[in-house]
Amino acid sequence: MYLFAFEYMRNAYLAGTFIAITCGIIGVFVIARNMAFLAHTLAEIGFAGAAFGLFVGLTSLQGMLLFTILSALFVGQLGDIANSTSQRESSISAVSGIFIGMGILFLSLANKNASSATNILFGSVIGISIHDVVQLICLSIIVLITITCIYRKLIFDSYDRIGARAQGLSKHWLSLLFLLLLAISVSISAQIVGSLLVFILLTLPSSTAKYLGRTVPQMLIIAVLCALIGVWLGLYLGYLTNLPVTFFIALIEFILYFTALLYYQHQH
Repeated sequence: MYLFAFEYMRNAYLAGTFIAITCGIIGVFVIARNMAFLAHTLAEIGFAGAAFGLFVGLTSLQGMLLFTILSALFVGQLGDIANSTSQRESSISAVSGIFIGMGILFLSLANKNASSATNILFGSVIGISIHDVVQLICLSIIVLITITCIYRKLIFDSYDRIGARAQGLSKHWLSLLFLLLLAISVSISAQIVGSLLVFILLTLPSSTAKYLGRTVPQMLIIAVLCALIGVWLGLYLGYLTNLPVTFFIALIEFILYFTALLYYQHQH
């Protein structure tokens, strides 16, 4: 196709493919573990990290990785301290507000214009270089390989936590490792859809799969397909119309989710 004549589109499709696969897979476990709120919060923290990266001379990806990974470690420890889920989410929400303010502060101190903030919040397809693609693919592969290694334990811990605890399989290290994988996924996904809407790729495809799949493998396949459709078609429509790619990805994923929801309600 003629759009692949442009290097930035080839880079965007290559990076987007790996990001979609990663988000589709890890998103299934995000929904199963009721971490959609945390995924959204990490995306907001990632905004502060990207702005901090610009301020100190790092790339936005490096800044995001730094902030989201540290936050994931903090949340992992918070899970042991907080007495309830609501208390933990209230604490996370308070921290999220601080990081949004920090992001605005770092952008101001870095003397960056509005386009820099826009790229962080909504992503930038044109700005993806082959070096960025290699970084994103490597990080995606790390996440996917790790998920493969802990697959059975993660399924048991995500879908039957009481049973996993009864058999001694629900481990703190497993939850912490998943939080780190989620942090990496948020950071790499933000390079395409931006930190503001990164939770779309992490929650909507997997939520769609929840209504259509009956087993975990089925949900994983459906979630990946939905994420790929959203990214591929979103990039194509963005190229044709010169409108933000993020808008089309969000619209496509919403349509897929709403259609799956109607189908599920009709069947039940």
